[in-house]
Amino acid sequence: MSAIVVRDLVKRYGDVEAVAGISFEVPEGGVFAFLGPNGAGKTTTVEICEGFRSRTSGSVSVLGDDPARRDRRMKARIGIVLQSTGVDVYLTVAETIELYRRLYPDPRPVDEIVEVVGLTEKRDARVGKLSGGQQRRLDVAVALAGDPELLFLDEPTTGFDPAARRGAWHVIRNLKDLGKTVFLTTHYMDEAQNLADEVAIIADGRIVAQGPPGTLGGRDTAATRLRFRLPADAGDLPEPLRAGATITDGLVELTTTDPTGTLHQLTGWAVDRGVRLDALEVARPTLEDIYLQITEGEAGAE
Repeated sequence: MSAIVVRDLVKRYGDVEAVAGISFEVPEGGVFAFLGPNGAGKTTTVEICEGFRSRTSGSVSVLGDDPARRDRRMKARIGIVLQSTGVDVYLTVAETIELYRRLYPDPRPVDEIVEVVGLTEKRDARVGKLSGGQQRRLDVAVALAGDPELLFLDEPTTGFDPAARRGAWHVIRNLKDLGKTVFLTTHYMDEAQNLADEVAIIADGRIVAQGPPGTLGGRDTAATRLRFRLPADAGDLPEPLRAGATITDGLVELTTTDPTGTLHQLTGWAVDRGVRLDALEVARPTLEDIYLQITEGEAGAE
């Protein structure tokens, strides 16, 4: 089953086509990451799915309903975490969640929500005393108040330090464990790579790549990169390796579609000659590498 189904979605502003006939599906119970540069149509698409913006043509189904109808029953089944929100700083965490719970017919218990977002120790703390990361967790708690089936998370970790980001990732994994569907927009490629089951990249109003993070854009079959520092007195690399290598100030970089064989040949040569391969690094293209390759030249402001 799919929580969201988008077919041939078009959105025009006068002569400008912000979304140019895109189609995608978001499976139930997983994390779907929607990526794209500013001005690519990402925010427009998400706001159409949330019911905040009308579409020019195409069809959109969210939990089986058309968000354009702005049906109250559908609204009760989704939660939204915007980039910036505002709650009363003088209320406690529990009071804030309770305030929003009263808006829904079948809310989730306060203590369960607090535990899911990792704010148990701050349950009775006032909002104004929370750190930035804790306030962001409270934003997620508010979105969970009505026990939604689907959550839209818009740049949930922007401005976070590394520790706070990892804490937020734990919260998102908790949501998945609860069976929630998460629609995540983010500019952090490592975030998408660590959290998403499926990734879609939009550029210039079109979906240009979609699939699991590990296979996106042929990443699973892309050439592996080897890097190492070669001592000045090491001599020349074997011919098969030297042919595809670039050497800059002793730093060697080569790519291969057979990393096992290439690494065996390289280390065998180094051991035979007693050569130390400092800073040896073996890596295949990251999701960020693929993203930059796919979206190269895209710019703008959304």
